[in-house]
Amino acid sequence: MADAFNPPEVWPPFGAFSMAVVQGEGQIVHLKGQVSLDRGGQVVGHSDMLAQTRQTLENIRAVLASMGGQMADVLSIVHYTTDIDAFMGASEIRKAFFTAPYPVTTTVQVERLYRPELMIEITAIAEIPRDRFRRPAVAPS
Repeated sequence: MADAFNPPEVWPPFGAFSMAVVQGEGQIVHLKGQVSLDRGGQVVGHSDMLAQTRQTLENIRAVLASMGGQMADVLSIVHYTTDIDAFMGASEIRKAFFTAPYPVTTTVQVERLYRPELMIEITAIAEIPRDRFRRPAVAPS
């Protein structure tokens, strides 16, 4: 688990994030940037930031769950969005996936993602406690 901090020396968080997170004794997992693709590789929520944000966070949850992790294990996330105004309207979606202590976050507007219909990509770093961590099976090459 991690400890989140919001020091009084800096501005207070105005949303679902913490200023700093200190790692504990678990397994650190770096997740690839996730987008709003379903299992078949099809985009979920064309031109719909709320649907794309929800699917992207569901994908992160699924990757973590495959190793025994939970969304509460996420320490840090980076959002890459093609429309920061639309993304800011998705805060209720994010709040449905994260509870205090919130992960630290960074949000960046980009010109486009690797597929033009994608509006958001989220990367994450998590710490899964050792007693829950399950090493994923490696597919034969």
